[in-house]
Amino acid sequence: MTELVRGTPGLVRAVNDRAALHLLLRQGPLTRPEISRLTGLSKPTASQVLARLEGAGLVVGNGLRTGLPGRVPETYRVNAAAAYATAVDVTPDRIAVRTADITGAVLGEAEAPVPAGPGREALVEALRAALALAPAPRPQRRVVVGVQGAVDPTTGRLAYASEEDMAAWLFPDVERSLGEALGLPVRIENDVNLAAVAERAHAAADCPDFVLLWADEGLGAALVIGGRLHRGHFGGAGEVGYLPLPGAPTAREAGHPYGRHGYQELAGGDAIRDLLHAHGIPGTDFTETVTEAVRRAGAGVGTGAGTEAWAGVWARAGAGAGPGTAVGAGAGVLAGAGTEAMAGAWTGTATGSGTEAGTGTGTRAGTGAETGAGTGTRAGTGTGAGTEESVEAARAGLGVVAARLASGLASIVTVVDPGLVVLAGRLCAAGGEPLRALVERELHALTHSRARIRLSAVTGNPVLAGALDLALTAARDEVFGGPPPVTHCP
Repeated sequence: MTELVRGTPGLVRAVNDRAALHLLLRQGPLTRPEISRLTGLSKPTASQVLARLEGAGLVVGNGLRTGLPGRVPETYRVNAAAAYATAVDVTPDRIAVRTADITGAVLGEAEAPVPAGPGREALVEALRAALALAPAPRPQRRVVVGVQGAVDPTTGRLAYASEEDMAAWLFPDVERSLGEALGLPVRIENDVNLAAVAERAHAAADCPDFVLLWADEGLGAALVIGGRLHRGHFGGAGEVGYLPLPGAPTAREAGHPYGRHGYQELAGGDAIRDLLHAHGIPGTDFTETVTEAVRRAGAGVGTGAGTEAWAGVWARAGAGAGPGTAVGAGAGVLAGAGTEAMAGAWTGTATGSGTEAGTGTGTRAGTGAETGAGTGTRAGTGTGAGTEESVEAARAGLGVVAARLASGLASIVTVVDPGLVVLAGRLCAAGGEPLRALVERELHALTHSRARIRLSAVTGNPVLAGALDLALTAARDEVFGGPPPVTHCP
């Protein structure tokens, strides 16, 4: 039998105090009558709540509200100096820091160099120097650090991270050790998970069950289920770069579980750059090649064209086929043997050998040279950006990019069944709406999923935004005595 928790006077006061604090945090300065009305508390009880919170230094007066008839009421707000939180984003190139007060007002941002060498001491010094560039008026309640990896809660060590990029972090009990060395409560979180946290208030504000795919130089994903991050037993949920897929080397072939294999080798930044080079699209890195492919593919579509216009560009594909056929996105299914044969309509059927077959053109070999019926050979360097041939090659290339991204997403959404997929990272930003539309069409052709697909809506650094969100949530829970008494879910 479940035992009911008795509503002691102390518990009731704590609940009332938290309700008032979160209300003031959400809606800004309010008067006593407004707090009474919005919380459902009587006016005498609301006055007692405000008196307690003022005495504890959590609420301060915000002046009189003028311009209204009758008695001029005093307003109250959360004391911004009650606590501070800091977000840190660590990459192989720099350490970015953002500090805010308990209301979320940003006090400062800065960037600092990465550790000068491996080992805990070098890391502590680098973090201490970075924190000093964006200091809080007094020590922070919480510091959340985003990294390219994840802490394994069963060992306390940073896992899913390359030694080349994160050598300074690979020591035992990393969170506790850093916290003790810095004299601050430190939490380490995967950077893609933090991007998903930031997206909960933006692209995913109306959907508590979503997947964020981060497509950049590396690939990663974050799973948000019921509005909460799912990290996995070993902290590795979302490490989809290692997802085995047809057409990519496996961990067995790579000789290491964290080696170069899987989804990463099929759709990571370098693979996409090379794929588009084979279609004649120039660019020194994947962002340039994807941007140029979109520019060329858009010839004749019109500036600012919406989803329907872009979808029409690739709407030459058939109405569907059996397993292994990619339709509707204008791209063939991935080539298991590294060979892609593209049709004039870019509808590909995957054969038993993994070759992408089409109808009406020749075969594009793994070297990137294309032989078309009656058209001769088009080398990987491509032709002029304004020719019809160049436009068609760009559209074909983007179609294959979308097919590769969708192939990994298909495995994820089939298991998780999210209502939404958010595309983030520099690759997706470079592809924009054209790539989003292609990925959505391809994904829906491959799976039963009806998940919508949206581009990231977070401006600026999403890792810092998500880290600050988690840091502020933890600081407020500690200072306010817990989360809001009632949580409103979308």
